Amino acid sequence: MPGFPKLPNEELASLIHFFDSSSMHAATDTSASNTSAPATGGPLFQQNCAFCHGRDAAGGESGPDLTRSKLVAEDVAGNKIGDVVRNGRLEKKMPAFKFSDSEMASVVAFIHDQTKKATSRPGGRRGVDVSDLQSGNVAAGKQYFQGPGGCASCHSPTGDLAGVASRYEGLQLEERMLYPKDVKSHVTVTLPSGETVLGTVAYLDEFTIGLTDQTGRYRSWPVGAVKYAVQSPVDAHVALFDKYTDDDIHNLMAYLQTLR
Repeated sequence: MPGFPKLPNEELASLIHFFDSSSMHAATDTSASNTSAPATGGPLFQQNCAFCHGRDAAGGESGPDLTRSKLVAEDVAGNKIGDVVRNGRLEKKMPAFKFSDSEMASVVAFIHDQTKKATSRPGGRRGVDVSDLQSGNVAAGKQYFQGPGGCASCHSPTGDLAGVASRYEGLQLEERMLYPKDVKSHVTVTLPSGETVLGTVAYLDEFTIGLTDQTGRYRSWPVGAVKYAVQSPVDAHVALFDKYTDDDIHNLMAYLQTLR
Protein backbone atom coordinates (compact mmCIF):
# COMPACT_ATOMS: atom_id res chain seq x y z
CA MET A 1 0.00 0.00 0.00
CA PRO A 2 1.53 3.36 -1.03
CA GLY A 3 1.74 6.41 1.22
CA PHE A 4 -0.39 9.52 0.72
CA PRO A 5 1.75 12.36 2.14
CA LYS A 6 -0.23 15.14 0.39
CA LEU A 7 -3.72 14.02 1.52
CA PRO A 8 -5.56 17.11 2.91
CA ASN A 9 -6.39 16.99 6.60
CA GLU A 10 -10.16 17.14 6.05
CA GLU A 11 -10.01 14.25 3.58
CA LEU A 12 -7.82 12.29 6.00
CA ALA A 13 -10.32 12.92 8.79
CA SER A 14 -13.18 11.75 6.57
CA LEU A 15 -11.29 8.60 5.65
CA ILE A 16 -10.55 7.85 9.33
CA HIS A 17 -14.20 8.44 10.18
CA PHE A 18 -15.27 6.00 7.45
CA PHE A 19 -12.96 3.26 8.71
CA ASP A 20 -14.20 3.86 12.25
CA SER A 21 -17.88 4.07 11.33
CA SER A 22 -20.47 1.75 12.88
CA SER A 23 -21.64 0.70 9.42
CA MET A 24 -18.17 -0.61 8.62
CA HIS A 25 -18.04 -2.57 11.88
CA ALA A 26 -21.59 -3.80 11.43
CA ALA A 27 -20.79 -5.23 8.02
CA THR A 28 -17.71 -7.00 9.38
CA ASP A 29 -19.48 -8.28 12.52
CA THR A 30 -22.48 -9.52 10.55
CA SER A 31 -20.25 -11.52 8.25
CA ALA A 32 -18.46 -13.12 11.17
CA SER A 33 -21.74 -13.76 12.98
CA ASN A 34 -23.30 -15.42 9.94
CA THR A 35 -20.36 -17.78 9.70
CA SER A 36 -20.10 -18.71 13.37
CA ALA A 37 -23.73 -18.45 14.52
CA PRO A 38 -24.69 -22.15 14.09
CA ALA A 39 -21.56 -23.24 15.95
CA THR A 40 -22.25 -20.72 18.72
CA GLY A 41 -25.90 -21.70 18.92
CA GLY A 42 -25.13 -25.42 19.12
CA PRO A 43 -23.98 -25.46 22.78
CA LEU A 44 -26.89 -23.22 23.79
CA PHE A 45 -29.32 -25.55 22.07
CA GLN A 46 -27.71 -28.63 23.67
CA GLN A 47 -27.94 -27.09 27.12
CA ASN A 48 -31.48 -25.74 26.93
CA CYS A 49 -33.39 -27.56 24.20
CA ALA A 50 -31.82 -30.94 23.42
CA PHE A 51 -33.57 -32.91 26.17
CA CYS A 52 -36.91 -32.40 24.47
CA HIS A 53 -35.94 -31.78 20.83
CA GLY A 54 -32.84 -33.98 20.47
CA ARG A 55 -29.22 -32.90 20.10
CA ASP A 56 -29.69 -32.39 16.36
CA ALA A 57 -33.17 -30.78 16.68
CA ALA A 58 -34.73 -33.85 15.01
CA GLY A 59 -36.98 -34.76 17.92
CA GLY A 60 -36.30 -36.08 21.39
CA GLU A 61 -37.83 -37.29 24.64
CA SER A 62 -40.99 -35.21 24.39
CA GLY A 63 -40.44 -32.44 21.86
CA PRO A 64 -41.21 -32.53 18.13
CA ASP A 65 -38.77 -32.73 15.25
CA LEU A 66 -37.87 -29.09 14.55
CA THR A 67 -36.22 -29.93 11.24
CA ARG A 68 -39.67 -30.82 9.86
CA SER A 69 -41.54 -28.05 11.66
CA LYS A 70 -43.84 -25.82 9.62
CA LEU A 71 -43.05 -22.91 11.95
CA VAL A 72 -39.30 -23.33 11.37
CA ALA A 73 -39.86 -23.57 7.60
CA GLU A 74 -41.75 -20.26 7.67
CA ASP A 75 -39.29 -18.54 10.00
CA VAL A 76 -37.17 -15.68 8.66
CA ALA A 77 -34.28 -14.55 10.88
CA GLY A 78 -36.08 -15.71 14.01
CA ASN A 79 -39.33 -13.81 13.49
CA LYS A 80 -41.37 -16.90 14.40
CA ILE A 81 -38.96 -19.08 16.39
CA GLY A 82 -37.99 -16.17 18.63
CA ASP A 83 -41.57 -15.53 19.71
CA VAL A 84 -42.12 -19.17 20.69
CA VAL A 85 -38.79 -19.45 22.53
CA ARG A 86 -39.22 -16.20 24.48
CA ASN A 87 -42.88 -16.77 25.41
CA GLY A 88 -42.92 -20.56 25.64
CA ARG A 89 -45.89 -22.81 24.99
CA LEU A 90 -47.13 -23.65 28.45
CA GLU A 91 -50.05 -25.68 27.10
CA LYS A 92 -47.45 -28.01 25.59
CA LYS A 93 -45.17 -27.82 28.65
CA MET A 94 -42.52 -25.77 26.86
CA PRO A 95 -41.05 -23.08 29.15
CA ALA A 96 -39.98 -19.60 28.10
CA PHE A 97 -36.25 -18.87 27.68
CA LYS A 98 -34.62 -15.51 28.38
CA PHE A 99 -32.00 -15.48 25.65
CA SER A 100 -30.24 -12.27 24.67
CA ASP A 101 -30.66 -11.08 21.09
CA SER A 102 -27.28 -12.51 20.08
CA GLU A 103 -28.00 -15.83 21.81
CA MET A 104 -31.39 -16.06 20.16
CA ALA A 105 -29.87 -15.36 16.74
CA SER A 106 -27.30 -18.11 17.22
CA VAL A 107 -29.91 -20.66 18.38
CA VAL A 108 -32.12 -19.80 15.40
CA ALA A 109 -29.13 -20.16 13.08
CA PHE A 110 -28.34 -23.57 14.58
CA ILE A 111 -31.93 -24.80 14.07
CA HIS A 112 -31.94 -23.65 10.45
CA ASP A 113 -28.52 -25.23 9.89
CA GLN A 114 -29.78 -28.56 11.28
CA THR A 115 -32.87 -28.30 9.10
CA LYS A 116 -30.71 -27.78 6.03
CA LYS A 117 -28.58 -30.81 6.94
CA ALA A 118 -31.66 -32.99 7.54
CA THR A 119 -33.12 -31.97 4.19
CA SER A 120 -29.89 -33.00 2.45
CA ARG A 121 -30.15 -36.50 3.95
CA PRO A 122 -33.36 -38.03 2.54
CA GLY A 123 -34.44 -41.18 4.33
CA GLY A 124 -32.75 -40.15 7.56
CA ARG A 125 -35.95 -39.04 9.25
CA ARG A 126 -36.29 -40.12 12.87
CA GLY A 127 -39.52 -38.53 14.03
CA VAL A 128 -43.19 -39.06 13.27
CA ASP A 129 -45.25 -36.27 11.75
CA VAL A 130 -48.73 -35.53 13.05
CA SER A 131 -50.02 -36.10 9.52
CA ASP A 132 -48.70 -39.67 9.65
CA LEU A 133 -51.23 -40.41 12.38
CA GLN A 134 -54.24 -38.81 10.71
CA SER A 135 -55.06 -41.54 8.21
CA GLY A 136 -57.97 -43.14 10.08
CA ASN A 137 -61.74 -42.79 9.85
CA VAL A 138 -63.29 -40.56 12.53
CA ALA A 139 -66.74 -42.19 12.48
CA ALA A 140 -65.25 -45.68 12.75
CA GLY A 141 -63.01 -44.51 15.58
CA LYS A 142 -65.96 -43.09 17.51
CA GLN A 143 -67.86 -46.34 17.06
CA TYR A 144 -64.85 -48.32 18.35
CA PHE A 145 -64.53 -45.94 21.33
CA GLN A 146 -68.17 -46.39 22.29
CA GLY A 147 -68.38 -50.08 21.42
CA PRO A 148 -65.83 -52.90 21.07
CA GLY A 149 -62.90 -50.90 22.45
CA GLY A 150 -64.70 -50.39 25.75
CA CYS A 151 -63.16 -46.91 26.08
CA ALA A 152 -66.44 -45.25 27.05
CA SER A 153 -66.68 -47.38 30.19
CA CYS A 154 -63.81 -45.37 31.72
CA HIS A 155 -63.50 -42.22 29.61
CA SER A 156 -65.74 -39.42 28.39
CA PRO A 157 -65.11 -37.13 25.40
CA THR A 158 -66.77 -34.30 27.34
CA GLY A 159 -65.16 -35.24 30.67
CA ASP A 160 -61.60 -36.45 31.21
CA LEU A 161 -60.81 -36.43 27.46
CA ALA A 162 -62.23 -32.98 26.75
CA GLY A 163 -59.53 -31.01 24.93
CA VAL A 164 -57.08 -33.92 24.95
CA ALA A 165 -56.03 -33.21 21.34
CA SER A 166 -55.11 -29.66 22.35
CA ARG A 167 -52.86 -30.93 25.13
CA TYR A 168 -51.21 -33.70 23.13
CA GLU A 169 -50.70 -34.29 19.44
CA GLY A 170 -49.21 -36.83 17.11
CA LEU A 171 -47.05 -39.49 18.71
CA GLN A 172 -47.60 -38.10 22.24
CA LEU A 173 -51.35 -38.57 21.86
CA GLU A 174 -50.96 -42.09 20.47
CA GLU A 175 -48.60 -43.08 23.30
CA ARG A 176 -51.11 -41.92 25.90
CA MET A 177 -53.87 -43.81 24.09
CA LEU A 178 -51.92 -47.07 23.97
CA TYR A 179 -50.20 -46.91 27.35
CA PRO A 180 -51.03 -43.93 29.61
CA LYS A 181 -48.25 -42.73 31.87
CA ASP A 182 -48.52 -41.48 35.45
CA VAL A 183 -52.00 -42.94 35.92
CA LYS A 184 -52.70 -43.82 39.55
CA SER A 185 -54.07 -47.26 40.41
CA HIS A 186 -56.90 -47.48 42.91
CA VAL A 187 -56.88 -49.94 45.79
CA THR A 188 -59.35 -51.22 48.33
CA VAL A 189 -57.80 -52.57 51.52
CA THR A 190 -59.92 -54.73 53.84
CA LEU A 191 -58.70 -54.80 57.43
CA PRO A 192 -59.09 -57.81 59.78
CA SER A 193 -61.94 -55.93 61.48
CA GLY A 194 -63.85 -55.82 58.20
CA GLU A 195 -63.29 -52.10 57.72
CA THR A 196 -62.42 -51.08 54.14
CA VAL A 197 -60.05 -48.29 53.22
CA LEU A 198 -60.05 -46.77 49.74
CA GLY A 199 -57.25 -44.82 48.10
CA THR A 200 -54.63 -44.66 45.37
CA VAL A 201 -51.65 -47.00 45.43
CA ALA A 202 -48.60 -45.23 46.87
CA TYR A 203 -46.43 -48.29 47.46
CA LEU A 204 -46.71 -52.00 46.78
CA ASP A 205 -44.25 -54.88 46.99
CA GLU A 206 -44.30 -58.43 48.34
CA PHE A 207 -44.17 -57.14 51.92
CA THR A 208 -46.12 -53.89 52.12
CA ILE A 209 -49.21 -52.25 50.65
CA GLY A 210 -49.39 -48.48 51.04
CA LEU A 211 -52.04 -46.04 49.89
CA THR A 212 -52.97 -42.39 49.99
CA ASP A 213 -56.56 -42.09 51.19
CA GLN A 214 -59.15 -39.51 50.20
CA THR A 215 -57.92 -37.07 52.87
CA GLY A 216 -54.34 -37.24 51.54
CA ARG A 217 -53.14 -39.37 54.45
CA TYR A 218 -50.62 -42.12 53.78
CA ARG A 219 -51.41 -45.51 55.33
CA SER A 220 -49.69 -48.88 55.00
CA TRP A 221 -50.00 -52.48 56.18
CA PRO A 222 -48.12 -55.78 55.83
CA VAL A 223 -49.64 -57.60 52.87
CA GLY A 224 -50.12 -60.73 54.98
CA ALA A 225 -52.27 -58.86 57.51
CA VAL A 226 -54.91 -57.47 55.12
CA LYS A 227 -56.77 -58.25 51.93
CA TYR A 228 -56.47 -55.83 49.07
CA ALA A 229 -57.71 -55.41 45.50
CA VAL A 230 -56.00 -53.15 42.99
CA GLN A 231 -57.84 -51.62 40.05
CA SER A 232 -55.36 -50.36 37.49
CA PRO A 233 -56.80 -48.26 34.63
CA VAL A 234 -53.71 -49.04 32.54
CA ASP A 235 -54.53 -52.76 32.59
CA ALA A 236 -57.52 -52.18 30.32
CA HIS A 237 -55.25 -50.51 27.76
CA VAL A 238 -52.69 -53.32 27.94
CA ALA A 239 -55.45 -55.91 27.50
CA LEU A 240 -56.25 -54.39 24.12
CA PHE A 241 -52.73 -54.83 22.73
CA ASP A 242 -53.37 -58.25 21.25
CA LYS A 243 -56.84 -57.26 20.07
CA TYR A 244 -56.10 -54.06 18.16
CA THR A 245 -55.97 -54.13 14.39
CA ASP A 246 -54.07 -51.42 12.51
CA ASP A 247 -57.41 -49.95 11.44
CA ASP A 248 -58.62 -49.84 15.04
CA ILE A 249 -55.61 -47.79 16.11
CA HIS A 250 -55.72 -45.42 13.13
CA ASN A 251 -59.48 -44.89 13.46
CA LEU A 252 -59.32 -44.35 17.20
CA MET A 253 -56.50 -41.83 16.74
CA ALA A 254 -58.54 -40.00 14.10
CA TYR A 255 -61.44 -39.72 16.55
CA LEU A 256 -59.29 -38.62 19.51
CA GLN A 257 -57.74 -35.87 17.40
CA THR A 258 -61.17 -34.28 17.07
CA LEU A 259 -61.44 -33.80 20.85
CA ARG A 260 -60.18 -30.23 21.09
